Amino acid sequence: MARIDSLLRAMTLEEKLGQLNLVTANQTVTGPIVAGEMPQDIRAGRVGGVFNLWGRETATGAQRLAVEETRLGVPLLFGLDVLHGHRTIFPIPLAEAGAFDESLWEHTARVAAFEAANEGVCLTFAPMLDVARDPRWGRIAEGPGEDPFLAEKFARAKVKGFQGESLSHRNAIAATAKHFCAGGAATAGRDYASVDVSERALREVYLPPFRAAVEAGVAAIMSAFNSVNGHPMAAHGVLLNGFLRRELGFEGVVMSDYGAIAELVEHGVAADLVEAAALALKAGVDMDMVSGVYLNRLPEALARGLVEMGDIDAAVARVLRLKERLGLFDDPYRFAMLEEDANETHRELAREAARRAITLLSNDGVLPLAADIRRLAVIGPLADAPAEMLGPWCAAGASANCVTVLEGLKSALPHCDIAHHPGVSIAGDDESGIEAACALAAGADAILLCLGESAGMSGEAASRAMLGLPGKQRALAEKVLALGAPAIALLTSGRPLTVPWLFEKAQAVLATWFLGDMAGNAIADVLTGRFNPSARLPVAWPREVGQIPIFYAERSTGRPPEANNPFTSKYLDCPVEPQFPFGHGLSYARVTLANLRVNKIEFSPDEHIETTIEARNESDKTTQETIFLFIHDVTASVARPLMELKACARVALAPYESKTVAFTLGAESFSFLGEDMEPLIEPGAFDILVGLSAERKNLLSARVRLLSISQPGGRA
Repeated sequence: MARIDSLLRAMTLEEKLGQLNLVTANQTVTGPIVAGEMPQDIRAGRVGGVFNLWGRETATGAQRLAVEETRLGVPLLFGLDVLHGHRTIFPIPLAEAGAFDESLWEHTARVAAFEAANEGVCLTFAPMLDVARDPRWGRIAEGPGEDPFLAEKFARAKVKGFQGESLSHRNAIAATAKHFCAGGAATAGRDYASVDVSERALREVYLPPFRAAVEAGVAAIMSAFNSVNGHPMAAHGVLLNGFLRRELGFEGVVMSDYGAIAELVEHGVAADLVEAAALALKAGVDMDMVSGVYLNRLPEALARGLVEMGDIDAAVARVLRLKERLGLFDDPYRFAMLEEDANETHRELAREAARRAITLLSNDGVLPLAADIRRLAVIGPLADAPAEMLGPWCAAGASANCVTVLEGLKSALPHCDIAHHPGVSIAGDDESGIEAACALAAGADAILLCLGESAGMSGEAASRAMLGLPGKQRALAEKVLALGAPAIALLTSGRPLTVPWLFEKAQAVLATWFLGDMAGNAIADVLTGRFNPSARLPVAWPREVGQIPIFYAERSTGRPPEANNPFTSKYLDCPVEPQFPFGHGLSYARVTLANLRVNKIEFSPDEHIETTIEARNESDKTTQETIFLFIHDVTASVARPLMELKACARVALAPYESKTVAFTLGAESFSFLGEDMEPLIEPGAFDILVGLSAERKNLLSARVRLLSISQPGGRA
């Protein structure tokens, strides 16, 4: 702290506020363009960090302005949205979450950090940890899906991957957990909209991933655009200073999202920008992204007594501490050193990650494709669309590096006659190409329909009220499906799409999401059976938009749905159940579960309970299976969800092999938040449910009883 204390004593007010000023270089656009004189501001000590800037020459030039041409020589932070890769683009987070594999999540983040650090980036605005149960919200693509337990595991893996063993290492970058918090619950799925959720939902669903990130040592946290229960997050002192800093002990940097502090005026909680700056600083926001209100308005706020110099010094100290942890004072021009074969190694990982992100949603036996297939028709606007394979948030990625579906198939099936026609554009109204596409598909041994969204239809500012296929893609698909040839549909998207008619008519449907650079090769690997699909849905797949929000962990109603009783909780025009539940995913093997056992029927709070189940591969194909363990608290002082995910395990099975899979749960797995929002362990009955998805009718179950400490078997 000696260096930081010395700098604080030497800094003028303007230089202090400069450290809190995070500006954009506009090398890529991630928000409304804001005019500025960045080089002059850096020389004047009015900038603490720059984002949307990368590249050795560019970063070195900007850093030289700060280190060599300012009075105190304080280095800059360089930030970027390295969300699912830097130069090598991996599957979007929602897709990668479907692998249910922490080692994979960590590995892709590690590679992304290495590539970004090689080009001067030292701070990523990732991971995105918003639990999302509404696929209308475009940013569902950026996170781990609907379940807080899964999001916690994702948080730990990504923070570890980005930050490595130490932030001072050249190949590490500081992670930023975002968006704090509850953005995934935005009203009607509209980006930036207000959020109204209970304190219980906050504590049980939306805050746990951030707690996990803090426990993993995350360096920074970004506050969200949205308000929560009437309090905009950029001024939410109860959650920022209270929950993050006091309750969790977070000592890192809190930054605003893009322009969010100035937006406090529009939210209606600040009369002017001076008040907005004061509210955010007092609430615990250290760095102001883009709006400039800290730099330009905090002097007046200080003069009016709205903030104190101690508030400013505390924020500046946290920013300087992050720079010190990153080693920037000792090595301001730090760059990671990539090995010569890194590019190929990283592309191999991208292919593996993409294969493991593809979810086989339905298959009546048409897949894998026959080895001797002679003629394949590849139809649709996503078949040969390299830029769309990248998905949202691929700032340093390049479409030239992407392998398209068509290219991947031609490489995998060199002796097959592969004909291609887009038929229609992704979102246009022109149907004139449908006839030609159908003529080309006629007589094919199989038809591959490549349908879905453009990359720009997911991510920030990409909410959709209607989740069907955009443009005239449905018209194309229905005409092609009517030809009668075996048809396989690939859905490229950043969210589940409501296409129940497609699941009824196509012989197989795969969720291929946005898979990144190696999309085409990965898809070809799965279609041909060279890779047995193993991904599982990290989010429920709705039949219709009217079911949203939809998720497996609902609380029970006093009138659960009954087929023959209209006065129960259901729809007149649609089933209650989703098209596919959380955890759904097929493979080319058939795995069965049997012999669910628990090592004790009764257990005390200081004991662990072990659950075992036998998984058997009933096929002649090697496979990877994900097995889920849920619990249900049968009777509690607060009604509990019908199911809560508490563990999951991946198991590799050779043909006809059986393995015993074991899960160990401590008493904390059976705890919940009581009326006072404090963790509580209540005695009583619990159902342990194990299966291959959250579809309750297919789960094996056992009932156990947690004893109170005064009961026999409990602690004295």
